[in-house]
Amino acid sequence: MSLTTTITKRRPRRGRASNALTLAMALMLGYALLPLVWLFMASTKDTASLMNSFGLWFGHGFHLFGNIADVLSYDHGIYLRWFGNTLLYAVVGAGGAAFIATAAGYGLAKYRFRGRTALAATVLGAIAIPGTALAVPTYLLFSKAGIVDTPWAVLLPSLVSPFGVYLMRVYAAEAVPDSMLEAARIDGAGELRTFFTVSLRLLAPGFVTVLLFALVATWNNYFLPLIVLSDPKWFPLTVGLNQWNSLATGAAGSGATTTDFYPLVVTGSLLAIVPLVVAFLFLQRYWQSGLSAGSVKE
Repeated sequence: MSLTTTITKRRPRRGRASNALTLAMALMLGYALLPLVWLFMASTKDTASLMNSFGLWFGHGFHLFGNIADVLSYDHGIYLRWFGNTLLYAVVGAGGAAFIATAAGYGLAKYRFRGRTALAATVLGAIAIPGTALAVPTYLLFSKAGIVDTPWAVLLPSLVSPFGVYLMRVYAAEAVPDSMLEAARIDGAGELRTFFTVSLRLLAPGFVTVLLFALVATWNNYFLPLIVLSDPKWFPLTVGLNQWNSLATGAAGSGATTTDFYPLVVTGSLLAIVPLVVAFLFLQRYWQSGLSAGSVKE
């Protein structure tokens, strides 16, 4: 009887806690979705409606498809070129960064070698250095190497992810049992074969996590490409859209009719976030299934 009474007394508390968490999550969801709603609504408007109508509702007419056509056709389809550049930087940079971070984190977690502690401390210290602080030294270094204004100036820094190395080191220490590695070695498997056939499968959830972080960081990278690139044909979407925004702002200040750049900027920004949403929706099932599988112990 006392146990039943205790459970009955605790149920309202659980309900209040759940309602509070639900409200907090709803507020966070609204905060995250509100800019996306505004962006979609703005992409359906022409210049006049964009300037004069309520931001969170449709304007006069539905111009989304016309705006998309204008974005894709402006300046002989330069947006598609920027989109292809961004896709190249993201796929090669984020994929390479995730693989290098996985291999490095696995090595730091599972191998004992001289300087291991110092190397791990260096990785932790590198996390604290903001990328903007390294942009100018990177430009000077790449200028000496002769790769400024080439895709390599964006790709090479994208391959380095200290946070990814740290994350994979922590994850590999628990996800890959030492006994499994010893069994593979006893069976005659080399270290590379053990890594690719045994360890990499167990590290898949962590790999996908690092891949998502690196993908978002590379896709949204702005400051470094702005410094190391001057030819518009190599611009990513972030730099290209900012160039359009500068043209729109300048035209608005001078009173010119080229303020139609505003719909281009807004619609181009909407198109730019679609691949990230698709990538997250596609990859999260591997992430979640891997985490669920790793939580089951025999």
